[in-house]
Amino acid sequence: MVIDDAEKVLARARVLVGPDGITQFAETLARAAVKAAGRQHRRGSRSVEEQVADLDPDQVMVCIEVDHGPWVQALAATGYHVFGVDPLQAKRFRESFGSSGAKSDPGDALALAEMVRSRHHTLTEVGGDTAQVTAIKILARAHQRAVWDRTRYANRLRAALREYFPMILLICSEFNWSLHDRTVIGILMKAPTPDQAAKLTVRQLLPLLKRRQNKDAKAARIQQILRSSQLEVAPEIVQAYAINVAATVRTIVRVNDQITELEEQVGAHFSEHPDAEIYLSQPGVGLVVGARLCGEYGDDRTRFRSAKARRNFSQTSPITIQSGKSKIVCARAAGNDWLLDATFRQANAAILNDPYCYAYYRKQRDRGAEHNAALRQLANKLVGILHGCLARHQQYNPAIAWAHASISVAA
Repeated sequence: MVIDDAEKVLARARVLVGPDGITQFAETLARAAVKAAGRQHRRGSRSVEEQVADLDPDQVMVCIEVDHGPWVQALAATGYHVFGVDPLQAKRFRESFGSSGAKSDPGDALALAEMVRSRHHTLTEVGGDTAQVTAIKILARAHQRAVWDRTRYANRLRAALREYFPMILLICSEFNWSLHDRTVIGILMKAPTPDQAAKLTVRQLLPLLKRRQNKDAKAARIQQILRSSQLEVAPEIVQAYAINVAATVRTIVRVNDQITELEEQVGAHFSEHPDAEIYLSQPGVGLVVGARLCGEYGDDRTRFRSAKARRNFSQTSPITIQSGKSKIVCARAAGNDWLLDATFRQANAAILNDPYCYAYYRKQRDRGAEHNAALRQLANKLVGILHGCLARHQQYNPAIAWAHASISVAA
């Protein structure tokens, strides 16, 4: 759907996927430009190819419900102003056209065209990122997706162990180990049933505690837990759960290998980016979190005009819902969950390593904020600090970053 500044529909077309679709898209725009100028394509007049060549891409704004992919890259490379909008945002705008609830592809196209015509100044233009940061984003998301997959498998493993082998969960609780910890995985691979685990000796457990402190004491304690009594479960049920657990454990081992491999690639790609030192200077940021932040924000300097815009994009800034005398300030519920997770991980690590971040977090808690709310406020503060560092191309300096914050830090 192509419209002009007067909201007049100039052209409609369903384009193909691939290079032919981009060519068809350009030809449709050229015909729309000719129609807008009041010129008719007559025999003997200039060809469509010549009209395409005369069309200034800088005068074209494209609205699309995605902010990445070959189509977005191709449109941006052509010189068009490409605006990627969230599907929920597009839905809300479409509903402003009428209350009937009707939906169609032409109607959606018209809504997107009108959206970019009337509200392009409030939308975020895409296509300004380098290929380097796009590669970092792809790898960082793949790594995070693998971490989330491991968590899902660990939750399934926990549910199965609770039914027939709770001693493993007791070991995890006592030593503060996760279910995907190498020692726990090693025990389950050696002995997936309580009877088999009860026969494990300290000598067999010691290799599973490699590079851990107080191995002998821990091995003896683990053996004691594995040999303690528990409620009896029918042998057939135990065997069925053991088969299930063995399969889940093998999957977790493979996912662990994938996470390790992806983490190395993420670190290698991120370390070569020009902004890597700025990200790594931020409190609570390491190679993985830094790569995730860099990939989601991109490296287009014109994307975020202010710290507020970056905070809104990160979902860390609050929103206000006000009607009459009622006023509620709450957290944003829709947006880039990849980025929100990365900002929370940064804030969670920062309160353990940076005295200024901890003092800011403690201040929110003293005001009555719960842990998650205080962490979100700290994440919002850190996003603003990062924006200032990127805008000035300077590394993190606590004396500057916290100069106007009313917090006290113990010497």
